[in-house]
Amino acid sequence: MLPQSSRLFLSKLDELIAAGAVAETSQIVFVDDGSSDGTWGLIESLAASPQFGGLRLTRNFGHQNALLAGLMSVRADFDVTISADADGQDDINIVNSFLDRYADGCDVVYGVRASRKTDTLFKRLTAQTYYRLLAGMGVETVFNHADYRLMSRRALAILAQYRESNLFLRGIVPLVGLKTAIVEYDRADRLAGESKYPLTKMVGLAIRGVTSFSSRPLRFITLLGMAVSVLAFAAIIWVLVTYFLGRSVQGWTSTTVAIFLMGGLQLFSLGIIGEYIAKVFDEVKHRPRFTIGQTTGDVPFATDERAAS
Repeated sequence: MLPQSSRLFLSKLDELIAAGAVAETSQIVFVDDGSSDGTWGLIESLAASPQFGGLRLTRNFGHQNALLAGLMSVRADFDVTISADADGQDDINIVNSFLDRYADGCDVVYGVRASRKTDTLFKRLTAQTYYRLLAGMGVETVFNHADYRLMSRRALAILAQYRESNLFLRGIVPLVGLKTAIVEYDRADRLAGESKYPLTKMVGLAIRGVTSFSSRPLRFITLLGMAVSVLAFAAIIWVLVTYFLGRSVQGWTSTTVAIFLMGGLQLFSLGIIGEYIAKVFDEVKHRPRFTIGQTTGDVPFATDERAAS
């Protein structure tokens, strides 16, 4: 897939340079998230050309951390940086529109899918439900936007100040607070291969998006506890009334249902609380979000500023 996408990116870069839209020193930088195949060798061979560069993380840190590593490595060298996956699904032809919006004064330009007609029904429903859930939880995101975006040097400087371990860039970037714009596009099929972002990772990213930016689940537990307490109090009154009226019937079913109900609610609540405690546990360790093992050409050997602070 990398040979195909590199040719696609290079063709677009040459077009932009020829049109005077970007400087001749502009570069395509690939990030190898600790792969165990021959990806890094391909990147090194591409880096023989000055239009390409690359960096390799010491191990697999995950998509969001790898993306951040790339952004932080090049942010001081370029006026704008455009992030995109190397699978060729994001329409690179809208880069022209990205740059137009930047020329209009926008520091962040989001690539937003015009539709999800290429997705399966399951993925389409779950994705749209998730974005609505985030909105309901008070998390500011851009609907149908992944990580295809333009960010100016000023925007990246502000992004560098957000140093949490549990990265969810789709929620952090809107907090930058600068002028933004949206460019819609149609997402294509992958150039080759299969996605290395399975359902388990997508679910993990979804949970991170909610728990890293909203405390409403904790408030939900409080309200749920209050509601259950009211119901329990009403049940106690009913039990006492039936007892004094001589109509009480001792039954295993009612007792079991009550135990299962309360036990399930308690475990569910503890699970949500546990997610937040896990977030605190990750943050207090202050471990680096990424470490770079190798770079090519002029790509700086950056470090995670979070670990250095």
